[in-house]
Amino acid sequence: MKLTRIKELREETDMNQTEFAKILGMSQTGYSKYETGENDIPTAILFKLADYYKTSIDYILGRTDESKPYPPSKININE
Repeated sequence: MKLTRIKELREETDMNQTEFAKILGMSQTGYSKYETGENDIPTAILFKLADYYKTSIDYILGRTDESKPYPPSKININE
């Protein structure tokens, strides 16, 4: 699945693939494969993208058009 939204988000920050790949700690080629849909995005990278862009993973994946992040969870997993 081609994820045009991550390309749009990256371009909104006026960064090229090489600059953004460096933020994620990966190669430009690896990042490019996420934008083109050649490779699926690992969960850890999805978390980094959502945190960086201050949005939800659902927005990044195109499951919603609401760009606001979800409110923090009130569930305490330590209980």
